[in-house]
Amino acid sequence: MAAPCGNSDLREKVLAWIEQDRQRLVAFLARLLQARSDNPPGITREAASVVQTLLSEEGLTCEFFNARDDMPNIASSFDMEAPGSHLVLNGHLDVFPIEETEPWTHGPWSGAVAGGRIWGRGAVDMKSGTTASIFAFIYMNRLRVHLKGRLSLTVVSDEEMFSPYGAPYLLKMRPDLYGDCCLSGEPSGEAVVRFGERGRLWLRFTIRTPGAHAAYPYLSASASRIGARLMLDLDELSRLEPSAPADVTSLLCKAVPAYEETLGKGAGEIMQKVTVTAGTVHAGVKVNMVPASCVFEADIRLPVGLEKADVLAAVDKIVARYPEASYEEFGYHAPNWCDPGHPLAQRLIENVSAVKRNVPVRAVGLGATDMRLWRGAGVPAFIFGPSPTMMGKRDENVTIDEFLDLVRIHALTALDYLS
Repeated sequence: MAAPCGNSDLREKVLAWIEQDRQRLVAFLARLLQARSDNPPGITREAASVVQTLLSEEGLTCEFFNARDDMPNIASSFDMEAPGSHLVLNGHLDVFPIEETEPWTHGPWSGAVAGGRIWGRGAVDMKSGTTASIFAFIYMNRLRVHLKGRLSLTVVSDEEMFSPYGAPYLLKMRPDLYGDCCLSGEPSGEAVVRFGERGRLWLRFTIRTPGAHAAYPYLSASASRIGARLMLDLDELSRLEPSAPADVTSLLCKAVPAYEETLGKGAGEIMQKVTVTAGTVHAGVKVNMVPASCVFEADIRLPVGLEKADVLAAVDKIVARYPEASYEEFGYHAPNWCDPGHPLAQRLIENVSAVKRNVPVRAVGLGATDMRLWRGAGVPAFIFGPSPTMMGKRDENVTIDEFLDLVRIHALTALDYLS
């Protein structure tokens, strides 16, 4: 395997450690998957204890920063022999909830190792990526006399709910953990390095009418019918045109084929479009009554280069057609991106290419991650992780080969950046 930065002896040492640790790596990820941490409720104490135990075995200490006792956030740092940049590795412990009645081939909390795969909720999002960060941190600690700068590990809770108890709290308590740049193993797919992500705007729409008995529908308009028409009209937001910088737009256009190969047809197109999803709908109280109220919540995703004010202005025009309707905002974070040519991105691309024999494209994520916090503070943050195709699904799993490649890529990227 080529050495992008010329530190071939250290690279070979890291690769040898990973090969020697093959069973240990798989066993650790399996144990982490067995530590139930579905969110809600987001209780991650057991998972955090698994991480702390491993770090202690390696002679590494960590600190806990807990806004809530059942949602711990872990931080650990060390300095290299010589001064240099501060790299932060970030992962989270909480995972999507499960449908308790869904039949899994292996239990969602089994951490089963079978068929060349590691099974369980969170295998993709994102306990395999978090494991890659942890072991990259461990290996760099062994090599610290050869490296420059500072390395920090942040393993947080409550990422899935975007609440203030996880990374936002940790960074508030320890702003030094923004570092100079950040690397995360969130799901991306082997063909993509993510340097940004779309924004998220949550709006709650309420429609009120007098209501009536269903036998006399002429007495009142139906709040549910109005709500249905309004939902359809909100699709007009997809016509809004973003104004991202030309170099970013060029990269995103070039990324479309690889993105669609990784995420499916249509994924590349919506990187640069507004999408609207009515996630919840509540209307009426009885089958034989014309509903007097309808409430639905809409998830609106904003591409890079589109401001919230532009979206809300368009929403206002649509809602103005419906005098019975009003709306309120209950969640937002802006589209975010960082320099796609940053040295950390270059090292990451080189190592993906070396390990996977495939040159990845640079793109933005369709969903949201904690990397928005680093980018929002002006700190470059990049993502490379496993294929997202099984994320949040029944029988979530990651192949052992993909997982070990992920560990290799994160460890070698940290090594190159800190050399």
